[in-house]
Amino acid sequence: MSALTAARPLRSDRLLVGMPSAGERLVQNDRNCVARLWVGVVAVIALLYCGPARADARVILLRGWFGVFSTGLDEIADALKAKGIRAEVAGHLYWRTAVDDILRERAEGKTDALVLVGHSQGANNVIDMARMLEAKNVPVALLITLAPYRQNPIPDNVMRAINYYQSTGWGAPITAETSFRGRLSNIDVEEDSTVSHINIDKSTRVQVDIVREVGAIAKAN
Repeated sequence: MSALTAARPLRSDRLLVGMPSAGERLVQNDRNCVARLWVGVVAVIALLYCGPARADARVILLRGWFGVFSTGLDEIADALKAKGIRAEVAGHLYWRTAVDDILRERAEGKTDALVLVGHSQGANNVIDMARMLEAKNVPVALLITLAPYRQNPIPDNVMRAINYYQSTGWGAPITAETSFRGRLSNIDVEEDSTVSHINIDKSTRVQVDIVREVGAIAKAN
């Protein structure tokens, strides 16, 4: 055999020249998997940060006359804030300003679910707010009244309405417009002799119920 013949590689050797080994192919496959995984992660992040803004809940709580007998609303607001829910307490005379603020935010593109809560005169005024918002086609996700008196009917733009009252004391069941298609609940608390018109907002049962109902709205959004 000549030296040239001896140096010539076999056919099988020539086929293997430049081909990756099994281990190299495994490493390359792992790299491809990692690359595809990162692409997926980036896509998810893009959806989270570049997609439509998440709508939150905005809760407005209105006190009754003079604002001195509705301090339980502050406790409810504090409990909601602890859950990361935007909540504000104000005197009942704030209701028209609140409507203007809501309409301005809507014009800016904000679509937070609206929750209106009121005690005594404040209860009447959150219904007034809902009726003004109805004229502007703004929905109210939840409206809660505590012992309202001689109030107007609940308008059609309210999706859920809850009224706490005492059949043996101040307050009365509320009604809704005949075209109302939401859910309306009248809850009589007369069996609790410790509850009165001026402290119904401080009832532990009522406060827990309100925080739970508002929390459900916030979670749904």
